[in-house]
Amino acid sequence: MRNLISTKENTWCIGCGDFGIFAAVRKTIQALNEAGTPLADIVMTSGIGCHGKIFDYLQISGIYGLHGRAVATASGIKLANPKLKVITFGGDGDSLGEGLEHTMFAAKRNMDITLILHNNGNYGLTTGQASPLSTLGFRGPTTPMGNVEKSFTPVTLMMEAGASFVARCYSAKIDHLSQILHQAINHKGFSFVEVLQPCVSYNNTYKLYNERCQIMEASPKDEDEARRIAKSEDPIYLGIYRQEDIPVYHEQINIEGEPLTLAQRKALLQEHS
Repeated sequence: MRNLISTKENTWCIGCGDFGIFAAVRKTIQALNEAGTPLADIVMTSGIGCHGKIFDYLQISGIYGLHGRAVATASGIKLANPKLKVITFGGDGDSLGEGLEHTMFAAKRNMDITLILHNNGNYGLTTGQASPLSTLGFRGPTTPMGNVEKSFTPVTLMMEAGASFVARCYSAKIDHLSQILHQAINHKGFSFVEVLQPCVSYNNTYKLYNERCQIMEASPKDEDEARRIAKSEDPIYLGIYRQEDIPVYHEQINIEGEPLTLAQRKALLQEHS
């Protein structure tokens, strides 16, 4: 297998949580390849931000997209060639700010792609402005007196949107992250993996996450429990919150043949109910 690390200079800040995500992604891709998935069948997209630099450092095919458009690009790739495993990388600003509508509708449609959300709680590449996931009181160039907006809870947001696989991980727990990513990429449907990722320059959350992050022994027993524990701040629960087998978008519209009739779509839904 070829080296998945490119020769381009890595400009992430020393200690950035993105290094952990990068290590876990490489480990996952290697495992997929060893299990029989050709590297040519694994593609990636990314948006703009610190997360997007992973496109320069990871040697697989893909598209470096516009700000907030990585999920839309990934969706297009999947529709054009359904056999591909499509991984898209987004930041908390890129995917839940500028690209929120694309993320929500990909989840709603259960598009068969995997979104790995690098959640560092700020716009790190542009020097620490508040993002949709910045906590109350967060101080940055746009919120010098402290952020007054309540942040999204990505797990519950994606569950409500309709994602069929929803998980949360921590970039410093590389083995656990790799295991979850392996399941997410192999899952048939929209897979959303929020990765808590400290930004050492503008939002250094290592101490907080090291003290509070706790891997769940099992997935929540139902939706109510999943939503409740997803909002817990101490401990912060890591693991799979939802994993369901429901119809995927490209099969419902029969992208490889004629559009499905209404009766065929109903039969497909009943088969998965």
